[in-house]
Amino acid sequence: MNEPSKPILNSDTQAMLDCLQLAVNKALERKRRLGQYVVQWDGNAPFAIGDDAPEHLKQVPSNATPSSRTDG
Repeated sequence: MNEPSKPILNSDTQAMLDCLQLAVNKALERKRRLGQYVVQWDGNAPFAIGDDAPEHLKQVPSNATPSSRTDG
């Protein structure tokens, strides 16, 4: 199966995307250091990662990849 190709972004759009990705990565790292859980979306439903996550959200979806986990 072919992987979808990434669209070519103009420099302003790429700068905005880079800024948003940096902000999200910083927020996730801060939450990890504080021992807080994070909620992510698997495309169908939310799930939480972290020791203090609500039990009903702790189930990691089967299509989540190890690289998308932020707790370790």
